[in-house]
Amino acid sequence: MDWLSLFALSVLLAWSGGLSPAVEARCGAGGAVVFNFGDSNSDTGGLSAGLGYIFPLPHGRIFFHRSTGRLCDGRLVLDFLCENLNSSYLSPYLESLGSDFRHGANFAISGAATLPRNQPFSLFIQVLQFFRFKSKSLELVAQGAKNLVNEEGFKKALYVIDIGQNDLSVAFSLNASYDEAVARIPSIISEIRNALKMLHDSGSSNFWIHNTGPLGCLPQKLALHASDGDFDPYGCLSPLNNGSMEFNARLNDLCNELRSEFNDSTIVYTDIYSIKYDLITNSAKYGFESPMRVCCGHGGPPYNYDPKITCGNPQCQVCDEKLKYISWDGVHYTEAANALVASRILSTEYSNPKLEFDYFCSASMEH
Repeated sequence: MDWLSLFALSVLLAWSGGLSPAVEARCGAGGAVVFNFGDSNSDTGGLSAGLGYIFPLPHGRIFFHRSTGRLCDGRLVLDFLCENLNSSYLSPYLESLGSDFRHGANFAISGAATLPRNQPFSLFIQVLQFFRFKSKSLELVAQGAKNLVNEEGFKKALYVIDIGQNDLSVAFSLNASYDEAVARIPSIISEIRNALKMLHDSGSSNFWIHNTGPLGCLPQKLALHASDGDFDPYGCLSPLNNGSMEFNARLNDLCNELRSEFNDSTIVYTDIYSIKYDLITNSAKYGFESPMRVCCGHGGPPYNYDPKITCGNPQCQVCDEKLKYISWDGVHYTEAANALVASRILSTEYSNPKLEFDYFCSASMEH
């Protein structure tokens, strides 16, 4: 077992006295079916496949030991959740070679947002891609194809929504006032509502919805807005974090409303913001150092971030693999941080309702 697995295990042992759910599969051999919609926080290679972008090493240096299209040094939170469900890592919908769609597909694309809705690859476009994927899969299953999700599989599958960070980022980068920026939030929530309704009306019934993390704690934002001076006691930008919390409150309200409207469905809202803010503000407790400093970046203290020289550029300096950083490239988290975030998600402490993740285990594909 490598140091990352040992670290994640030791942290959870300290929390609960049990085995880390981030490394323990909870489902049987059949696993579960998962369809994911989102942005770079859960993109397993969609942007790379769709637009031909290559994210060279050191991206992927941990665990995969090669570039996989993930903006991370290793696994994402989504990867750990799939491990827990005994499912294969989700292949991007747009990847034409080597894809494995036995346990679902990933429609998330780096840079994706909810608005504008007709711009690739918005949440709306991702849902339309899903409908095409579903139609083609069922057509092939009817013709005798194996190792594809069948009708029952689509019905029982878990549908994960993890989007909104880019919408907020744009809102706060338009030189708008705080009130003007948060005034965009209802439109973002409306698009998420529309996506969930489209999925529900097509027969989907299990939804797992992540809120957005503390935008004001990202080293990228801190480096770009360092002169603003409106920081909280932990060095995060208060307006951006307040905007994140406003978005999250509206998203939580939406989930509460849809539980009544979709009374045949399971809708789990997960508070990623609280998990990540706790990790950042108590980083030393969890064995991390320099919570606001980028592992793979350029520019030196305090953030090591330069928007013109980002991770993958030959001029970038990369932290030692033995060091435990939270931020990989200024926006995305390291595998070590993602492992802890996944562990907290799986604890159910931050979910409403507090549903065990193995509730979604099912053998629901054509063999």
